[in-house]
Amino acid sequence: MKKWKILFVGVGSIAKRHIKNIVSIMEKRNEAIQVDVLRSGKGSDLEDDIKCFISSVYNLDSQVSGGYDIVFVTNPTQLHIETIIKFHDKSQHFFIEKPLCMLTQTDLSVLDFRKESIYYVAAPLRYNPVIQYIKENICHENILSVRSISSSYLPDWRQDIDYRNTYSAYRNMGGGVSIDLIHEWDYLTYLFGFPEKMKCICGKKSKLEIDSDDIAIYIAEYKDKTTEIHLDYFGQKTIREIMIFTDNDTIIGDIANNEIIFLKTGKRILFNETRNDYQKRELYSFLDMISGKIVNHNNISHALEVLKLTQGEL
Repeated sequence: MKKWKILFVGVGSIAKRHIKNIVSIMEKRNEAIQVDVLRSGKGSDLEDDIKCFISSVYNLDSQVSGGYDIVFVTNPTQLHIETIIKFHDKSQHFFIEKPLCMLTQTDLSVLDFRKESIYYVAAPLRYNPVIQYIKENICHENILSVRSISSSYLPDWRQDIDYRNTYSAYRNMGGGVSIDLIHEWDYLTYLFGFPEKMKCICGKKSKLEIDSDDIAIYIAEYKDKTTEIHLDYFGQKTIREIMIFTDNDTIIGDIANNEIIFLKTGKRILFNETRNDYQKRELYSFLDMISGKIVNHNNISHALEVLKLTQGEL
């Protein structure tokens, strides 16, 4: 029986979710797993429900020996590329949290890619049932225009944590809606590819105590359709949806509430799922990439091109 050896570099909220999920997945697959973590030691102590899954906790890079099957790069965005380089010879495959990096001018030639390795950049909304339904069931040839929105109130994002002390509040840490909410551009390129033309407006308009962008608006043009994107940190009621205008109906994909609504016909489809369901699907897919069952559809090169879109570069 194979024993997976996995290292997490950085143990924030998303890493804790991944740890619980990957352990659960391996248990269902009847495969053994060893989870080690490397953390700065500046954060709070690990909770008991995470500690029970961890074999070793390192505070120094030099303590990490190597021989890992997977490294999860779940530390701050500005450290992602450095982390991949640092641990490249210590792991076979890499799961990199979004976004890939902060700078669109990042030279990928510094990464000595191995053909046999998987370098996957997280794209969880691709596995959301709403996005999956649109991908598989809506005829793209009938789509005339698309409107995508993600609006929510940053102080409500993380329970018991002051928003002013999070990376989202600081541009130099990878904060700002344009990069923090890269999901919208990611799933749009997943559904429709890259646009031919684009214009954007990014800035700060609210009274939130942050130095990062709290609003980003894009207008993009494809050969056969147009797209509008609205991203903000100040919406008082969470809205995350994609509205699709076709030649025979207007369809709302309510991502926040896992529902598809056909406005003309009145048809509604409700998906009885939680965030964790599609987060697990992403991990299953990543493991399938490693085993060669499917192709890595969000490699480092693709993720960098999506990042460029968030900054208005095309």
